[in-house]
Amino acid sequence: ETGNAVEADGILTDIIRNVSAFGLTLVPLDIRQESDRHEEALDCITRHLGLGSYAQWDEETKLSWLQRELSSNRPLVRPGEWNENKNIFVPTAIETLEAFQMISEQHEESLGAYVISQATSASDVLAVLLLQRDAGVKKPLRVVPLFETLDDLKGAAATMECLFNISAYKGSIGGKQEVMIGYSDSAKDAGRLAASWAQYETQEELAQVAAKHNIDLAFFHGKGGTVGRGGNPATFDAILAHGPNTINAKFRVTEQGEMINQNFGFKDRAERTMNIYTAAVVSEHHTHRPTPTPEWRDMMATLSRISCDAYRDIVREDKRFVPYFRSATPEQEFAELKIGSRPAKRKASGGVESLRAIPWIFAWTQTRLNLPTWLGVGEAIREVLDGPDADKLRSMYSEWTSFSTTVDLVEMVLAKSEPSIAAHYDTMLVHEEDAVSLGKHVRKIHANTESTILDLTGHTMLGEDNAVLQRQLQVRNPYVDCLNILQAETLLRLRNCNDAEEEKILKDALLTTITGIANGMGNTG
Repeated sequence: ETGNAVEADGILTDIIRNVSAFGLTLVPLDIRQESDRHEEALDCITRHLGLGSYAQWDEETKLSWLQRELSSNRPLVRPGEWNENKNIFVPTAIETLEAFQMISEQHEESLGAYVISQATSASDVLAVLLLQRDAGVKKPLRVVPLFETLDDLKGAAATMECLFNISAYKGSIGGKQEVMIGYSDSAKDAGRLAASWAQYETQEELAQVAAKHNIDLAFFHGKGGTVGRGGNPATFDAILAHGPNTINAKFRVTEQGEMINQNFGFKDRAERTMNIYTAAVVSEHHTHRPTPTPEWRDMMATLSRISCDAYRDIVREDKRFVPYFRSATPEQEFAELKIGSRPAKRKASGGVESLRAIPWIFAWTQTRLNLPTWLGVGEAIREVLDGPDADKLRSMYSEWTSFSTTVDLVEMVLAKSEPSIAAHYDTMLVHEEDAVSLGKHVRKIHANTESTILDLTGHTMLGEDNAVLQRQLQVRNPYVDCLNILQAETLLRLRNCNDAEEEKILKDALLTTITGIANGMGNTG
């Protein structure tokens, strides 16, 4: 069907047989699922048992029931019982319960953590513990809540405090807890500047809560390769930019997509990457870094508030935004091309909030505008620079590495952006008058952000102290510019195509331009 019969009958068949015979014990994998799916599964179970709707219970009722069931040896449902009651158990709930059944059948060391996406409360964590126990998992996977949105990050410390106060839970973790911090979705939710400060404060607060309860806490940093998803090409500096007492010689981080090949694709690269991580973690343990002063914290709170409001005014509140985004970028085409590891959206309906972080960042990278990384940053910094606290902000940039690292990353992305290319996409693809006007407005904000960053850093041109970046831009921009022109033309033809054969050719051409632009943009691709 796919034309890959040779591979399917050869190497792939060998791999399937090896996995079946030996398991995955040499390659431990994490399981990851959204908290809503666990709630849905438990809701089906409670309704099946005549206990009412779990989804409609308040948090206190959920916690009470979960603790009671965890202390009992009574199973909730027997394996496969959901297939006999499909009038209650919806397909996605069955899929979730069968995933837990699968976990119970694996070799003990083949799986690592169970990561809960979109974790918001203590009940989200206990729910996974209960579902594991009910499935008969002999050695339960460690449960790792992933706090992603701005509100979830702000509530993370309270959630973990609640869990650590539950004696049964505290006794089950053996004095160790792993927490995952979501960099991608928090930035999509609130903008890069507000998200980075929320991530910093959340890690500080969680470290304090863990210390209070004598828990050995490890952070799992859910970063992507792009700056908009928490990435930083300067790995060493990025690790040292984390808050004091939050790493403590333990650093777990995601490597995704093309970054796996870029950092680990060759033996010498893999060794260098691991050397950088090791050196940074060791250095962080022995390097004194300043704790933010109350003045700096107040300044960051102000910058975060202004930047978040400015970001959301465009992305969430402006009715022109979604039509503009979908027409000016290749976002609509990503799902059809199937170039991601997961569906582009969490839900088929909905606007930007339902879009996953990867296509959100990737779409803006393709048009060279890189909007998610800088939107809101310039407005916040400009308001402070024009006020009485300008000198405080400048001293904070020169003295506090965590803040200067964030600003320098934004400067790098601005240097790699090309608003004139984005304007060409608008000319070719955007036809609604309101959307056209928004495009012009956004590019004006981009220009203002450039001048503001130059004002704060004291530079005369973007990235002037990065000779490697300047050389890279000179060499690759002429080639990437051509690919952008070709992509815009391809998108225009594809969106007006009524011929199946021509559509196939155009999709192949589009995929070629997407790959070329992503490689050309490097760490923002």
